[in-house]
Amino acid sequence: MKTINKISFNDIESIPQLVKDFLNQQIEGFENKTFTVDHFRQQIHLKGDSSLSSEQRRILSAVLEEQLSELTLSSKQKGNVADLQLPNTFTVTTGHQLNLFSGPVFFVYKILQTIKTCTYLKENFPDFNFVPVYWMASEDHDFAEINHFKTENHFYEINEKSGGPVGRIQISDTYFISEFEKEFKDSVFGTELILMLKEAYKTGNTLTQAIRILVNRLFSEFGLLILDGDSKELKAEMKEIFKDELLHFSLQTQSEAKVDFLTEKYGKVQVNPREINLFYLSDTRDRIEFNGQKYIVVDKNIQFTQEEILAELENYPERFSPNALMRPVYQEKILPNLAYIGGNAEIMYWLELKDYFSKIEIPFPILIPRNSMLFIKEKTLGKIRKLDLGIDDFFQNFAIITNRKILKDNHILPLLEEKEQLLINNFSELKATAEMTERSFGNMVKAEEVRQLKSFKRMKKRLLHAEKIKQAELLERLENLFLDIHPSGTWQERVYNFSVFFSDYGYSWLENCLEEMVVQESKLIIVAI
Repeated sequence: MKTINKISFNDIESIPQLVKDFLNQQIEGFENKTFTVDHFRQQIHLKGDSSLSSEQRRILSAVLEEQLSELTLSSKQKGNVADLQLPNTFTVTTGHQLNLFSGPVFFVYKILQTIKTCTYLKENFPDFNFVPVYWMASEDHDFAEINHFKTENHFYEINEKSGGPVGRIQISDTYFISEFEKEFKDSVFGTELILMLKEAYKTGNTLTQAIRILVNRLFSEFGLLILDGDSKELKAEMKEIFKDELLHFSLQTQSEAKVDFLTEKYGKVQVNPREINLFYLSDTRDRIEFNGQKYIVVDKNIQFTQEEILAELENYPERFSPNALMRPVYQEKILPNLAYIGGNAEIMYWLELKDYFSKIEIPFPILIPRNSMLFIKEKTLGKIRKLDLGIDDFFQNFAIITNRKILKDNHILPLLEEKEQLLINNFSELKATAEMTERSFGNMVKAEEVRQLKSFKRMKKRLLHAEKIKQAELLERLENLFLDIHPSGTWQERVYNFSVFFSDYGYSWLENCLEEMVVQESKLIIVAI
């Protein structure tokens, strides 16, 4: 394996402008929330000043110890659990859904970047401890989003009864394991993968247990801690914030200005705040709404008066579940956290919350758009070079790249463009004179220019169509190359499961990813295999 390129997010067309502006410190109020040593120094000071109490740290450490008790922990993990009780220990966190067998491979990349960021911080701030944390989105209830994964050759899924928090779903459908075994039994590290899958997705395990087992198997030696927010002890620390949300709808109110700003400048926000950004957990997970008199659990025959819902919160905080926007608040409340590493969509909804964080007096973390990775075969790279293209071309507007390639040696196009420019020049001179003659005549000349230029546009479009028919073989090669790099038409990391790469290289693939990962900048890292 050899890294052949690292492309900045600024140079990739499909990266949202909001993310680029954030990285370039061009969004007012977020200039010091990007990745620099100085910003981390400030963040350590900020988080230290509003630090968790020794009791909060004790609870966090005890909850982690209990949640991880069924696993075999590395000495580094045990040390990290103990260190969380110390006031000079901070976390760096990433989070993700409980996708079947981890889902798309970027799941692995974001965890590795979290681990490497902690190593980087320890090198720069040796007087402090930095613990990587993976936050399991165990309370999500959209099972269809997580019940599958894809390899190069197959699509795997499980079918279970759903509706409540996905982490509590017990595994009964294990048919996908036997199918997976058929695909990977002859791979170099196929046996290791199959054992991982069987251990994690044993009948009777919950999806929370399954992901915890899998993630620990992959990352225990790196010291990663795995945290499940579905915890009475941890949610008890959120009582005052949840109470404020129920009574005053504070998240929506306080984020309104940021949402308006982001909508006006960038078109829309990733997630719109609700009046109440909480769910109620029973046998299902359902939104809480206020109808002016009572609190209604949507789609359930459950309702509360104000007094009743506050009593419910006081006695059973575990029955209240944060939505996508409240979850970051929960995370930052209970963790001594400095930074969050997430995908572009995650970063964009975190940006909505800064004013709300100020209101509840919790330091807003540094945000790090995660690195992306692409593993590309040497054979594919050879085909790209033969066509006189670069790998960068496949992360620009590829339709424009293709059209340019198809028309590269065409002798008619330069002539068309020459005559088109001549027409523009002639009309420029004619318009200037016509406008001095009479206004309506000037307008007619302008209209005629538009009409004739449209004819050139039609001719160029027709020429491209003719060349595509003539060069159908070249067009097919270009399209196939694009799909080699973008399976299913999107980024490789959003389609394939980690097993595609692990099956050939095993744990050395993880080590290689970690080594090539860039923590100071957000980049697409391209590796030849």
